[in-house]
Amino acid sequence: MSKRAGLADILVKDEAVILASWISEQLSEGTKQSGLSDSEIKESSRAFLSVFATAVKNDYTEQIAGAEWDEVRAHLAKLSRERVVQGFSSEDTATFIFSLKKPLFDSLRKSAEDTDRLHEEFWKLTQILDKLGLVTVSEYQKSRQQIIERQQQELLDLTTPVVKLWDSIVALPLIGTLDSERTQVVMESLLDSIVENEAAIAIIDITGVPTVDTLVAQHLLKTVAAARLMGAECIISGIRPQIAQTIVHLGVDLGDVVTKATLAEALKIALRRVGLTVGKLGSVKAGD
Repeated sequence: MSKRAGLADILVKDEAVILASWISEQLSEGTKQSGLSDSEIKESSRAFLSVFATAVKNDYTEQIAGAEWDEVRAHLAKLSRERVVQGFSSEDTATFIFSLKKPLFDSLRKSAEDTDRLHEEFWKLTQILDKLGLVTVSEYQKSRQQIIERQQQELLDLTTPVVKLWDSIVALPLIGTLDSERTQVVMESLLDSIVENEAAIAIIDITGVPTVDTLVAQHLLKTVAAARLMGAECIISGIRPQIAQTIVHLGVDLGDVVTKATLAEALKIALRRVGLTVGKLGSVKAGD
């Protein structure tokens, strides 16, 4: 048995034993990953051991950089993404690979011809499995970051709803801090709504914005300017006394933008701008 083919031969000869021992390691009390059924653990282990054996047979090197290892890395990337969605930690995910060490070491030990050869094989296999473990951690972190970014985007979309109040009138109630990233979302949502509803008036309500500083004021003005380019006039409502004082103190010039203390007052102005008004109904006769 050649030095290069050593592990490859063992993976063929002792495949059933290695797989059974590996599955046993993963199902043990200390390493079992809650949420995965025994059948899921067995199937993922069998599938990985198959692609791992193929890679070892064709390119058994510590670099694991050849094309032969592409399928192994792709398999681990898919597994890591699934573990992120299932709620496992990066440590749980890496354990999938690290728990394979003992079964492979046991088989190597039984097949070793001499101590020097055994040490070399152990060291080489350790390097390979450690690097594959790092692949799972890297892919896990990448997938987790993608999920976090997607959730943040979805949250931004949920916190910037544009509401149609009347024909030609839309309102954008803002809640929370208004930063550069959120301003972009706000602007896109408002402009899309203006086009969709053919709106002439857009009310931006900042009642839910805790503080207004120079940066927030600039973001508001940018949104107003973008809406005007789309043919809609903006009214800013929710200007509380402390916010009014802050704007004056900062020397922020809102230009000719109409501002109101409440959304109701802003809506009255918006209705007048489109030729409508709100009034009380007269007395209604019984039975009408």
